[in-house]
Amino acid sequence: MKTLIVMRHAKSSWDDASMADIDRPLNERGRAAAPFMGRLIAGNGIVPNIVVSSPARRARETAELVKNAGGIGAEIRFDERIYEADPQTLVRVVSELGEEYSAAMIVGHNPGMEGLVRFLTGSSEEMPTAAVAVINIETIGWAALGAGTGKIERVYRPKAEMNREPGP
Repeated sequence: MKTLIVMRHAKSSWDDASMADIDRPLNERGRAAAPFMGRLIAGNGIVPNIVVSSPARRARETAELVKNAGGIGAEIRFDERIYEADPQTLVRVVSELGEEYSAAMIVGHNPGMEGLVRFLTGSSEEMPTAAVAVINIETIGWAALGAGTGKIERVYRPKAEMNREPGP
């Protein structure tokens, strides 16, 4: 069994209307949410062996903040196919991962991230910025990834997680 961690990039800035979409950085909220989510997933034992991210600046920054804040030792790869990708393209990207990776994280954009979760699990999950869906893949290898081969373990949404009261 494999684990796929699907993450939508954190909140980005729209301050400069002349800036190309791919160059938009994270805003203040995004710079707070991404490291929070990195600590959250690592603290729950969700640690990818590899991170594959869109090359868009907001996705790159999200991946790097999650990795650093979570103390995740995984390599980050950037794959331009993830930017503006549909679910089928995202499945191709993940299916090409080496079998040595038992857990992988993909960082990208909506509507692709929500579509990927729905394609793999049959479940429609809202993926606001910085949301993370943890999916158990019920196949032996990444190459066998397909419709319905995954099951949602948990979805973490930053607003809900940040508002949770600390436990005893």
